[in-house]
Amino acid sequence: MDIKEIQNLIKFVSKSGVEEVKIEREDFKITIKTKKNTPQQIVVEDLPNKINIPTQVTVPVSQEIAQENIPDVDISKNEDSNHVMIKSPIIGTFYRKPSPDKPAFVEVGQNIGEGDVLCVIEAMKLFNEIESEVSGKIVKILVDDQSPVEFDQPLFLIDPS
Repeated sequence: MDIKEIQNLIKFVSKSGVEEVKIEREDFKITIKTKKNTPQQIVVEDLPNKINIPTQVTVPVSQEIAQENIPDVDISKNEDSNHVMIKSPIIGTFYRKPSPDKPAFVEVGQNIGEGDVLCVIEAMKLFNEIESEVSGKIVKILVDDQSPVEFDQPLFLIDPS
């Protein structure tokens, strides 16, 4: 099971109102527990084939995300205007620059094209370039450099006109 499948499962469980879901397969076991007044907790256990020592990972998930109606697309129209919102496709650390001594990928007011790199998000020691799927002008950068970001969190506001 990859991270996208786990994230989709978390969204499904949080929307369904179920308090606990357990999935067991040959190589792993996952348990997602939710309660209305406490944060969600996810426990993933890898079960190696020859070793009987399970590795356990506990990841807290904020209640705000669990209760939020999250659309399935990475880009959505802002209801108040004709701006396009670019959202994070993964959980990780947001970086505006490719390295500390280089300039930022984009600045507010800058015109961008489709496919231009807007930022990188580090997840599990991998740096993932986030590219624009629309052309336009950067209206607002919604996240501070080197900040943690959640799945589907708004990152940029773009005016496509």
